[in-house]
Amino acid sequence: MMKCRDCAPSEACNVPDQYPIYGVDEFGHVSGEENMMQEIYQRGPIACGVAVPQSLEDYKGGIYCDETGDKNIVHDISVVGYGEENGQKYWLVRNSWGSHYGEDGFVRVCRGQNNIAIESDCAWATPKNTWGGEGQTPTFHKTTDAEKNDPKNDKTKYPFPQPTYTKEKKEDGDEKFLEATSTGCRVPKAEFTNGELKTIPHAWDVLKEADVPENVDWRNMNGKNYLSWNKNQHIPRYCGSCWAQGTTSAIADRFNILNDLKSTTPVALDAQVIVNCQAGGSCDGGNPANVYEFAHKHGIPHASCEQYTAFNL
Repeated sequence: MMKCRDCAPSEACNVPDQYPIYGVDEFGHVSGEENMMQEIYQRGPIACGVAVPQSLEDYKGGIYCDETGDKNIVHDISVVGYGEENGQKYWLVRNSWGSHYGEDGFVRVCRGQNNIAIESDCAWATPKNTWGGEGQTPTFHKTTDAEKNDPKNDKTKYPFPQPTYTKEKKEDGDEKFLEATSTGCRVPKAEFTNGELKTIPHAWDVLKEADVPENVDWRNMNGKNYLSWNKNQHIPRYCGSCWAQGTTSAIADRFNILNDLKSTTPVALDAQVIVNCQAGGSCDGGNPANVYEFAHKHGIPHASCEQYTAFNL
């Protein structure tokens, strides 16, 4: 269910009468170093599939270059820029493993070598202006009585303050917190169900290669940081939702770019709704292309009005 919810202490949660949604106009694939650089420079971050060797999980900083040749795509990230340091080209990658990972949640991956398959399978989407800029009316979803009274709505009156849970003791006496049950994070390849939806030229057909800057970093474009916040998909329990995290983060960044960080800028789109609706997959992995198709058809709520369920990330 794609529903905003609002909750009060010791009361059943309710669905607001209306809430803003954020959609996309068009979406498609992009691959290859030059095409990716063009897309990122001209329109913003993209979502890409990558392999995950152990060395990537152990990454602490610097420019990462896998030496095993692993090209088995099992994880999804967003590429938010690119650059070069001491002659080594790199992609600037935002992961969804928390800000403690790598370089404040980011990892720089070798560019131009298809390292960890990062240049093989990427997707882009263009944001649809639904938030209401100057002189425009924002797009709201008007909640129907049927939606408010849907039996799937959780109307449990949970205790407040919330109960404190104790740790579980394993047979060996050690403490057990959460178990990782997911077998993956995404499908091997992003597949749009009915093909790409595109009427505008590809970014890489608009500019000549010589016109693309040598460095692009959407964390600092003319002194502004356009990126949405970093997230950790593994708390409060493990969830293989990178396919939903990378895509919603990338499109949220593009809303920030398009709206130039005005006060109404969406700081994040709700990956929880994507997982709840299984709009491409579940906590056992999924297809990132379906997230953009879902956003085109339904729109995605802001993270501040997510539906809180047992599928919490």
